[in-house]
Amino acid sequence: MKHGQNHRKLNRKSQHRIAMFANMAAALIKHEQIVTTLPKAKEMKAIADKLITLGKKGGLANRRRAISIIRDETQVAKLFDTLATRYKTRQGGYTRVLKAGFRYGDAAPMAVIELVDRDVSAKGQDSGTPPEAKFSGEEAMSAAAKPKKKKVAAG
Repeated sequence: MKHGQNHRKLNRKSQHRIAMFANMAAALIKHEQIVTTLPKAKEMKAIADKLITLGKKGGLANRRRAISIIRDETQVAKLFDTLATRYKTRQGGYTRVLKAGFRYGDAAPMAVIELVDRDVSAKGQDSGTPPEAKFSGEEAMSAAAKPKKKKVAAG
């Protein structure tokens, strides 16, 4: 019988699943929009909505609960400060899942999960090197042309 088993396992052990959703929740709060597979996005929607509800309630106990779920104190601060004030009049439905076609490699259904009324400038914030920091083509050619050191086996 399947009583009380109402979440997807996603072919992962429970520790892996919890860690994955913690990372995804932190990324969703940070960037306010992420691309993932459709089943993961559907599961993430419930987790994110509950986290935003915790942020709206406020208080030290709820903040500690959010830290134990997300494991990123800067994102918890954003959750309790900016997102809680943004959604204080909304009664629920803080996230939306949009289907985004199929992945090229394995034809997995992809989806975009984003916060409703999101801040568009938050997307891609502090992720990798910005386009201005990447070096030009001549520098790439000179970096590729440098000879690499080979290890000489002492024998």
